[in-house]
Amino acid sequence: MRILIVGAGAVGGYFGGRLAQAGRDVTFLARPARAKQLSRDRLRIVSPHGDAVLSPKVVSAEKIDTPYDLVFLSVKAYALEAAMNDFAAAVGPETMILPVLNGMRHIDLLAKRFGEQAVIGGVCLVAAETDDQGRIVQLADVQQLVYGERNGDSTPRLKTLDATLQGAGFDARLSTDIMQEMWEKWVQLASLGAITCLMRGTIGEIVAAPGGAELSIDVLNESAAVATACGYRPSEKMLSRHATAMTAPGSSLTSSMYRDLRKGAPVEADHILGDFIERGSAHGVATPLVKAALVNLCVYQNRLPKH
Repeated sequence: MRILIVGAGAVGGYFGGRLAQAGRDVTFLARPARAKQLSRDRLRIVSPHGDAVLSPKVVSAEKIDTPYDLVFLSVKAYALEAAMNDFAAAVGPETMILPVLNGMRHIDLLAKRFGEQAVIGGVCLVAAETDDQGRIVQLADVQQLVYGERNGDSTPRLKTLDATLQGAGFDARLSTDIMQEMWEKWVQLASLGAITCLMRGTIGEIVAAPGGAELSIDVLNESAAVATACGYRPSEKMLSRHATAMTAPGSSLTSSMYRDLRKGAPVEADHILGDFIERGSAHGVATPLVKAALVNLCVYQNRLPKH
């Protein structure tokens, strides 16, 4: 399979780098500054699973002249529209688009632009960031990629994709219930993002404050109520595991939104929290704590310099 990685940052760089390292046919679509950096310094991964230094194939948007078999999309949600324009020439009648963005709005936008058939479901679990040297630094052991047809079918194209992604240095899994898994991840992200950003601290710091653990559980309950109302009730196993993680004393756990906020960078507030609140509201579900976090992040975002 010819694979185009859209987004050569922490997530795309990590999974794309591992695929390239395993000998898959991988090309990165990168903006000029990142392309120049990759050309000069190469793609560098620092990871508990082994470091890597690679010389990846890089293409610019105007140089894409044939469709790819797979477009792996890992940009931040606020960069989605520009990214769709950049990779449009890579999408042919048989192309699969595998987005690993957070939330659900991107699925609607991609399907509207490229057709329902082109877009499959995806969940990635990896904690990584790009450091000031442009290296991709993996922060924890987990490195899982899950994918599947959105209607749950087990199709030949997904079996081909599964065969390509297996044995590439990370955990790859074909799912027949990918929408449920996407919603469960959204519940985790919305609740963890809301509480860490609203309280401006790690889970350990929040739990150390009087009432902090209870507030974490209240946010999780709000998030679970939204998913349930939308037809994707989270499993008890997932809720129990996440509740334990969100109330662990001394935990250094944070969300990527909180890490972006600490850096003074843009955050995915509208896509992770705003869309979540809207979908809950459409079913009569009140989410006052998640809404407070959204307003808080909007105030922060509105202070950022406009580019």
